[in-house]
Amino acid sequence: MKNDVSPVNGPAHKLPHWLQDWFMLAGAYVILLVIFLSTTHLWPNNAEDWLRGTPVSLSLCGIAGGLTTVCWHLVRRLFSFNHLTFKRLLFVFVCLSTLVALLYAEEDWRGWHAWHQFKREWEAKGETFFLASVAPAPVPDEQNFATTPIVASSYEALFDQTGKEFSPHLTNVVNRMDFDLEVDSKLADFPGNNGDWRQATFVNLATWQTYFQTMALKTNHFPAHAQPQSPAADVLLALSAFAPGLEELRVASQQPYSRFPLNYEKEPSSSILLPHLAPLKRAAQTLRLRTVAELQASQPALALEDIKLSLRLGDSIRTEPFLISHLVRIAMLQIALQPVWEGLARHQWSEAQLVTLDTELAKLDFAVDYQLALRGEQAMCCTEVDQMRRHRKLIGQMAADVNSDNPSTLATPSSLLPAGWFYQNELHFAQLMSGYYLPVADVKQGAFSPALARECVAAVKAESQSPSPFNLLIRMTSVEVNNLAVRFAHAQASATLARTAIALERYHLRHNEYPATLDALTPEFLATAPKDAINGTPLKYQRTASGQFLLYSVGWNETDDGGSITFSKGKTPQIDNLHGDWIWRYPEP
Repeated sequence: MKNDVSPVNGPAHKLPHWLQDWFMLAGAYVILLVIFLSTTHLWPNNAEDWLRGTPVSLSLCGIAGGLTTVCWHLVRRLFSFNHLTFKRLLFVFVCLSTLVALLYAEEDWRGWHAWHQFKREWEAKGETFFLASVAPAPVPDEQNFATTPIVASSYEALFDQTGKEFSPHLTNVVNRMDFDLEVDSKLADFPGNNGDWRQATFVNLATWQTYFQTMALKTNHFPAHAQPQSPAADVLLALSAFAPGLEELRVASQQPYSRFPLNYEKEPSSSILLPHLAPLKRAAQTLRLRTVAELQASQPALALEDIKLSLRLGDSIRTEPFLISHLVRIAMLQIALQPVWEGLARHQWSEAQLVTLDTELAKLDFAVDYQLALRGEQAMCCTEVDQMRRHRKLIGQMAADVNSDNPSTLATPSSLLPAGWFYQNELHFAQLMSGYYLPVADVKQGAFSPALARECVAAVKAESQSPSPFNLLIRMTSVEVNNLAVRFAHAQASATLARTAIALERYHLRHNEYPATLDALTPEFLATAPKDAINGTPLKYQRTASGQFLLYSVGWNETDDGGSITFSKGKTPQIDNLHGDWIWRYPEP
């Protein structure tokens, strides 16, 4: 009978050497993976991540251990050398190479799986994450405001009406939308926008009259009377230099659609050219001055048409999924509201004109626009990260354009970054957007929540203060919700204040006085009671002893400051929209 124990090989049930090696190496890889995850801020944050990642990680460790075992035994068979040190070094090299491959495979799978699971869930709810999916739909060229000859001249030096860019840019294209009032600041002191409805101040046409007369003596850019006339008459004459172009622009604005031929497939996405924004804003500024002059020249009908054109110019970029486009629209609204305010303050609008103004302003919804702009920003960032994952050289270009708090991380050779880290950046950014940024605006109520904005600020700050390769995008992006949301909220409040002021003026035309409360405006002058853009609460209103009124929103600080505004500190103080109330009032008689 044979013994169960061999004096050479030990117990008969002892595991084979290759299986022992596999157990040892797989265990070592598990330990190394745990150490790596815990020291690089990649440790799972919740039970769901543990359940999703643990089986995969253990499987990959087992596979890595098996591969290392096979490689090692194969090397020992192929090479007959007996130098122990070299064997050990080779063994270490094989282990480290396998570990690196393991880590890359694990991170790539974990990042891809987490991002695509999140994306599928939110796409089922109608969310979109890539720029091409939020681009405005194509429109017929013959019905497109953006492809009319005068509008196209604002971008045709850079790209054609199909979006194809010229390299080099064309130098023989004349921008006929260049309605620039400031020709040469060295020739005359430029008045600037010297009126502000938010501060209850009128545009001073006399300073513009002086400016245009001075310019007429030195250039032939603006026509002028031989002898000074009234400020309004001289300003209107000077602006007649732009009359043909503005009239062509008015005709173009009657097109039912507007889609500028932007290249939404361009890489990187942040380099998409937007040359039309500045000309549109300059046109609104010129229209503002002309409208004020028309009102002072007792031409309210012409003034109304110019206000409608100015609002239409802003509307022409409303569907663009770019944050900067919407910020330009907000600036253009404030520009257009100045002549609306001046006409109301001087009781120059008729009942029919007031109804038209209300109809135009009722089309504005900046809560919807806020979400469109933020979704566009989300799509822009996710698209660009995806582009960087596929084309690593774009990382250096983006890093050069931002002020990173962690430049050493950006200096990491881009070709060595796991693809999964790019997916994780998209995931973290999209989670912040859906969980914090977007809820700040309530589309149904048409209102904004400063409290939710503060929660968003705290969440972004917490992410930024936890260095990780997964939140590079959050730390690099310039989306700051307080400065952003307050602009949209103030724009919505401005539109609501203007509509309410129009309704008050209609009541005044009917009763020769303003009502005691805003309740008197509904339903005859307003379909529903006006609500503050801040949390949807009622607007504040009171009549003054002089027969005027004070109308205001409580503003971003959510505090009733009695209708007072706050100014920032500095050499040229500006209205601080983060503090104080947002008001609509007229100068006391």
